[in-house]
Amino acid sequence: MITEIGITAGDIWHYLDQHGEGTLRQLVKNIEKPKDTILMSLGWLAREGHVILNLEGADYRITLRR
Repeated sequence: MITEIGITAGDIWHYLDQHGEGTLRQLVKNIEKPKDTILMSLGWLAREGHVILNLEGADYRITLRR
């Protein structure tokens, strides 16, 4: 499971690098992984200081920390 979380974290990082930012809904829609795995991967990226999460309405806006 740890390997899958790491791979998904890489997928999220590449998505955000290409698109500049995204919402949680966009990540779930465009990254073909289970939502739970995406959430765990986002937590990992946030804990490591690689992404910034901002609650906007009913969704989160996610950007890479540069």
